[in-house]
Amino acid sequence: MKVATYEEVKDLCNHPEKLLIDVREPHELLETGCIPTSINIPLGQVQTTFSDDTSDEDFRKRFGRHKPSRDDEVIFMCKVGIRSEKAAQAVTQMGFHK
Repeated sequence: MKVATYEEVKDLCNHPEKLLIDVREPHELLETGCIPTSINIPLGQVQTTFSDDTSDEDFRKRFGRHKPSRDDEVIFMCKVGIRSEKAAQAVTQMGFHK
C-alpha cells in the first residue's frame, strides 16, 4: 500500500482514470468541504460498495464514475488518515492492489 503525495492528489484532475475516495461521513463534508475530484463513500460502506455484488452500472448511477477494477488506482482519504488506511486495507484484502 502506497501513500499518495500532496502533488499526486493535486494532479488528480489531470488523471481521470484515478479515483479519489473520501471515506468521511457526509456530515463531515458539510462542515469542511471536499476535494472537487473526490467521491464520498463512508468507511462503513467501502466493502459493500467494492464487493462483486455492486455492479458497474449501480456504481456509475450512484457516483457518476465507473466502478474501479482490481487493477485501477484508488486513493482513499479522510481527515487524519486512520479511516483511509482501514479502507485501503479492506479493499487490498478484496484483491485491489493499486
